[in-house]
Amino acid sequence: MRAALFIFFLFSGITMSHAQTMQDAHYNTTGYVKKDGTIQDSHYSTKGYFKDDGTIQDAHYSTIGYIRNDGTIQDEHYSTLGYVKSDGTVQDSHYSTVGYIKKDGTVQDSHYSTIGYASGVPIGWAAVVYFFLKF
Repeated sequence: MRAALFIFFLFSGITMSHAQTMQDAHYNTTGYVKKDGTIQDSHYSTKGYFKDDGTIQDAHYSTIGYIRNDGTIQDEHYSTLGYVKSDGTVQDSHYSTVGYIKKDGTVQDSHYSTIGYASGVPIGWAAVVYFFLKF
């Protein structure tokens, strides 16, 4: 029995270590982003994918956007939705600041109110989830 519990917790820990938790301002889990770019909701249902080349796909592998190397976020038609600056500032397509993603993963709106947490998630991915495509 102890061996079975040990194995269960060992594999649970391994599984959990491969996904970063997305939370709202009250620390409620809203979803997960796995290290391979898989986006899941709070029930572990796949909602989309971040690909290595910057392509963003929905759960059916249809392209719904792009994250460019310069921080530009585009929709599937290459129209600019916004920008993510290297300091974590998130801007809309008119360069107005809509939020911030802090180095510790705290996500804030334009008034510095915390709207969520995305610790360990790349800032571009967090910006897409919280501000642009909202999986």
